[in-house]
Amino acid sequence: MPHLPEHLLVGYRNFMNGRYLTESGRYRELAREGQAPETMIVACCDSRSAPEAIFDAGPGELFVLRNVGNLVPPYEPDGEFHSTSAALEFAVQSLKVKNIVVMGHGRCGGIRAALDTNSAPLSPGDFIGKWMSLIAPAAETVSASTFMTATERQTALERISIRYSIANLRTFPCVSILEGKGRLSLHGAWFDISTGELWVMNKETGDFERPVLE
Repeated sequence: MPHLPEHLLVGYRNFMNGRYLTESGRYRELAREGQAPETMIVACCDSRSAPEAIFDAGPGELFVLRNVGNLVPPYEPDGEFHSTSAALEFAVQSLKVKNIVVMGHGRCGGIRAALDTNSAPLSPGDFIGKWMSLIAPAAETVSASTFMTATERQTALERISIRYSIANLRTFPCVSILEGKGRLSLHGAWFDISTGELWVMNKETGDFERPVLE
């Protein structure tokens, strides 16, 4: 029995014979000099919305953090384990990224779970339920709207959650200080899996708009 699933081994072979072959110099440079990405992406761990593929990024270009629902918790230096906060700290303080993009996507399972208050926990730990409670106030408000369809409610919360995460980013001193000095920019984006459309958050209004591509 193979130590890895066969399709992963096939994919690795294709990588070595394809992309690595054409970018081997870049990989050697990254190994020698380390990474220096200018942009951090906070994205969902959904397998259909990979930031590196969506933005056609090469090795070393993006520092990507993926979790359920692309959420950023508020700043809580309480001695507990904080994976998302640790990655954020490293990106801002060590890598000194210039941009942080919170990217949500359509048909997000985590957002659907936040809206479905009647669903049973997947396990006794209810880790997803606890995690998605970060946006519970917004989920309750959106769920109460009878003027929207279920699909409209989900899309609305997917985009609202991005604004929530950006607000939580600003509770981190390292983020708010650098943003205030103009050395760090925060952005929001939403990707539609079915159409490939990318919507970008207007920083002044909070609305999501299609970017003009030349």
